[in-house]
Amino acid sequence: MIMKRVSIVTVNFNQPLVTEDLLRSLAEVNAYPDLEIIVVDNGSKVNVVPEWQLRYKDIRFIRSEINTGFAGGNNIGIQHATGDYLFLINNDTEVTADLIGKLVAKMESDPKIGMISPKIHYFDQPGMLQYTGYTPMNYFTARNACIGQFEEDRGQYDSLTGITGYAHGAAMMIRREALQKAGVMAENYFLYYEELDWCERIRKAGYEIHVDLSALIYHKESVSVGKRTALKEFFMNRNRILFIRKNADTFTFLVFCCYFLAAVIPRNLFQYVKNKEYDFIPVFLKAITWHFTNKADSNNLGFPLTR
Repeated sequence: MIMKRVSIVTVNFNQPLVTEDLLRSLAEVNAYPDLEIIVVDNGSKVNVVPEWQLRYKDIRFIRSEINTGFAGGNNIGIQHATGDYLFLINNDTEVTADLIGKLVAKMESDPKIGMISPKIHYFDQPGMLQYTGYTPMNYFTARNACIGQFEEDRGQYDSLTGITGYAHGAAMMIRREALQKAGVMAENYFLYYEELDWCERIRKAGYEIHVDLSALIYHKESVSVGKRTALKEFFMNRNRILFIRKNADTFTFLVFCCYFLAAVIPRNLFQYVKNKEYDFIPVFLKAITWHFTNKADSNNLGFPLTR
């Protein structure tokens, strides 16, 4: 049997110590022999790539002088990847030794699988689930659910291995043929929803999205952006609308707009006032009005980014 090459791609942004933890974790993946590791530094304030190149001889480091976002950073790595399978993982994850082998074996067993994610536990609470799959998207409300999140892992969802609604952006392996047909991630999302949009395009290219709950990775949730920031509020709301604009038919989009106007806007504004988060109000409104002046494929992010 010919061993398929796997390219592991991760993106660093101002978190060198977190990324180094991941690299140490990857060094313990000794059950899979043909690995290529690519680290993209996505416009960090301090360029640590020269130091890393001296310390990690077997890893490829690529420096971007600007922050291109989650999709952009991963797309840079994808351009340099040579693997039959590409495994995109957040830098704030740590792997288990048999993770890669299990995911590859599952992909090899079924050519219809275009993308697959493993089970995800919270790093600081081992045994607590973050992800065992997603439910399908309700396009009228742009809502779906992450199955098992915050529950103790007692194996209660392990039978769900197979087709799932969406892969998880923290850890997703894609077949090269599916990548070639569906293309790379859309960079105008910048943060949030880009992996959901990517899954939709992979499905439209004729593939399935799977989860393998025998494979496990640990995620240090919210290291990158934090729980509540203006950046998160803007892109979560702008991209929720953008996802529906890109993937729903006209009637469904109109129903979604009515729902958003009648339910989401009043609810969010009430919560901002109740929690005295007054600075989020103009950010939220800007996320909405962006769609009145920009096409769905616009590269105008609409948010001032700082390093």
